[in-house]
Amino acid sequence: MKRRDFIKLAGVSGVSAALFPIPSSVFGQQAVRPRSRSYRLTYKVDLPSEGKKARLWLPLPDTNDTAHQFSQGSVWSGNADIARFDNIPGTTSPMFYAEWRGTGPRSVAVSSVIKTTDRVVDLSRYAEHGTASIPAEVKRYLQPTRHIPLDGIVRKTALSIVKGANAQTSLKKAQAVYDWVVENSYRDPATRGCGRGDIKSMLESGNLGGKCADLNALFVGLTRAAGVPARDNYGIRIDESAAHKTLGQSGDVSTAQHCRPEFYLAGLGWVPVDPADVRQLALDEDLPITNPRVAALREKLFGAWEMNWVAFNHARDVTLAKDSMLGELPFFMYPQAEVAGHLQDSLEPAEFVYKIVSSELVGTGVKF
Repeated sequence: MKRRDFIKLAGVSGVSAALFPIPSSVFGQQAVRPRSRSYRLTYKVDLPSEGKKARLWLPLPDTNDTAHQFSQGSVWSGNADIARFDNIPGTTSPMFYAEWRGTGPRSVAVSSVIKTTDRVVDLSRYAEHGTASIPAEVKRYLQPTRHIPLDGIVRKTALSIVKGANAQTSLKKAQAVYDWVVENSYRDPATRGCGRGDIKSMLESGNLGGKCADLNALFVGLTRAAGVPARDNYGIRIDESAAHKTLGQSGDVSTAQHCRPEFYLAGLGWVPVDPADVRQLALDEDLPITNPRVAALREKLFGAWEMNWVAFNHARDVTLAKDSMLGELPFFMYPQAEVAGHLQDSLEPAEFVYKIVSSELVGTGVKF
């Protein structure tokens, strides 16, 4: 039996960063106005037919709408015995859950429509005032997590960074940490998936290699340890990049997961950054960080995101279900499933089996 459902999990936007017009040169665009586009992001999942029970969890685009990402709803179809749009436990971030009881074919498709607008925060207008306060809902992004502790070597490293840069303000501290991560880390193509973001182990070993969930977690942890709220946004690339081919993907985006961090400035809001993408460009084009192309991207990605990407959530140390074999996940950015008590490898789409497809919507149709 085929079942369908539709949902618009409308959310009230939290404190978002003040936005200003994007200069035409930021992402290689000729138009002065920020680029806005709509997309359909679709999961297609076929689970093995053996065993009496199978379960599936999918992260969905964030419904806490902002000026740079707006959710226009999700719809599902398939033969699941139980299916629902839900929130990640303990958060307001959306997910899809499906369950099959009994053997036989198990398939589901989940589509979401999202509108994105290139994002930039004009930091040249920001002046830190002692009277500006940090909202209570933001203060939790000053707290440690299992993989991002804020004491020991993390705090020692953070204090050394801000002292060495003589950084007195929150903006200067975040800038110092960003520069340190760019200059001292490297993208390791041998890392599975996006990494795990275990920054204590990275700092203790001195091996600062990894992928986005490692390098950007370094920024988040060190920034928090310096006293500035910071968080990671776990999501996926959904289109080609207007500036750098290596930083985009369209069509089949099954392996295009990517996380991006932000830091918070009192009186202004959340500021986007992405040191991991600076390192990815350097690796993929075999360029030193002093190369003009890398240096230009480094400057742009302190305060801007090209929105050929959508955010799912910023949850850490996630337990999707207490009775699941999954246990605690460091983050929820990939599809997760278990069949007959055995976990599916979320980092191997061909074996799982799942496919994630992104299509740009033009008018009422799709751009092919």
